[in-house]
Parts: sequence; C-alpha cells; structure tokens
Amino acid sequence: MLKMTRLAVSAAVLLIAAASAVLPQMALAQPQPPAPAAPPAPAATAPAPAPTAAPAPAAGGTRSVEIVDNPYGLEALWKGGDIVAKVTLAILALMSMGSWYIIITKIYEQSKMRLQARAAEKSFWNAPTVRQGAEKLKEGSPYRFIAESGLEATTKHTGLLGNVDLNTWISMSIQRAIDNVQSRTQDGLAFLATVGSTAPFVGLFGTVWGIYHALTAIGIAGQASIDKVAGPVGEALIMTAFGLAVAVPAVLGYNWLIRRNKTAMDQVRGFGADLHAVLLSAPKIPSAARA
Repeated sequence: MLKMTRLAVSAAVLLIAAASAVLPQMALAQPQPPAPAAPPAPAATAPAPAPTAAPAPAAGGTRSVEIVDNPYGLEALWKGGDIVAKVTLAILALMSMGSWYIIITKIYEQSKMRLQARAAEKSFWNAPTVRQGAEKLKEGSPYRFIAESGLEATTKHTGLLGNVDLNTWISMSIQRAIDNVQSRTQDGLAFLATVGSTAPFVGLFGTVWGIYHALTAIGIAGQASIDKVAGPVGEALIMTAFGLAVAVPAVLGYNWLIRRNKTAMDQVRGFGADLHAVLLSAPKIPSAARA
C-alpha cells in the first residue's frame, strides 16, 4: 500500500514537471496577430506659390502726397454758404475792421494828446502872457483851443454879456471848451460799445441758421449721417467763434480807452482851472481898448 502511494506521488510530480516544461513552449509557438498595415503615404502637395516681389520705390525715393482740402474752413463757409450766411459773415468782418481801426486811431490820438500836455506844461506857463503862451502851442492842440477860448471870453465881455459876472463868463467859456475837447475824445467809443454788445448775437444768429440747415439736411436725407450734419454744424460753430472774436477786442478796447481818456481829461481840467485863475488875476482890459 505504501509502495503504491509513493508511485502515485512520483507520477504526479513527474506530470507537474512535464506540464511546466511544455506550456511555455506552446505559448511561444502560437502565431502572433498580424501587424496593422502602414497608412498610405499622403499624396505630394502642390508647391506653395512664390511670394510676389514688392514694387520697387520710384526713382529718387519720392512719394506722392495726397492733398485733402478742408471742407469746413472759412473759405468753404463763404463758397458753400447761402446769402444769409454770407451777409452775416460780412457784417462780422466789417465790425471787426471798424473796431480795430477805431482802437488804433484812438491810441494814436491819446498818445499825441499826452505829448501836447507835456508841451503845454513846459512852454505855456513860462510865457509872459496868456496870448504868447497860446501862440507857442501847436495848431490843433486842445490846450491852445482852451487858452484861446478863455482869452476870447475876456475880450468879448460886452453888451448883454457885460451883465454877466466876468468870473462866471470866463468859467463858462473854459468849461464849454473842455466839454468840446471831451466830446472829441469820445468819438468812436460808441461804435466799440455797440460792437461789443451786438457781435455775439450776430454770431448766435449765424449759429441758429447753421443748425437750421443741419436739421433740414437730416430731414431730406432721412438719416443723421455725419456728412450731412458736419458741414452745417461746422458753419454754426465758426459763426459763434467769429462773433466772440469780434466782440472781445471791442469790449477790452472800449474799457481801456475810457480809462486813458479819463486820465487825459483830468490833465485838461487841471489846465483849465489854472487858466481860469490866471485870467481873473490879469488886469482888466478897458472897454475903449476892447472896442
């Protein structure tokens, strides 16, 4: 029995060993699955087109510059504007030219008047008589005009005028001469005041007229495109700016000239007061000599 058991165990061991040796070889002997076929090579692509060469610059390296005209300037406003816009622009231009003419001429006149005041201070009061002092002053000088008016008052104090006190008569004559000089210094200032107060409204009228044309162009076109609106709106803005450019120098010039006139007239009034005192202190001319 023991012998049979040993034989069975030996046979089992041999069987296991034989199986261990045969199974790996059988696995190696099995056929491998076929490898997947390689994908076909893509067809040759067409060659890329060669880049075109850039055009050679013109001889001398010069470039053509395109000149674009400004369609919204003063020239375009004058050419493209209607009769109302042109008249408004012409009025503003006349106001501007008139204002600058008055400012320049008044500056010249006031400077000349200052020189005449210095001449009167230097030569008139050093003369032996009022008549000789007046003759030393230039023709057209306001100081000579006042001195001659005072002298005329002393020589024409006859008839009905003789009933008026000499002091009052000389004072009235000198004051009338001073008022005449002041009136001449005020020439043109009213125009400056008028331009300064009305030019902005003239420009505003041009603005309103331009906006009216802009709205009309929008209504005709049916859409608010920039080319339909830019022209009239630019015209309106130019009118506003032009009106202010005319008014501001007129107002500044008016105020400045008023101040200079006040200084000049203070000197004239001082001269008249001194002349009045000198004429009253002079010996009275007899009636026979005046006749």
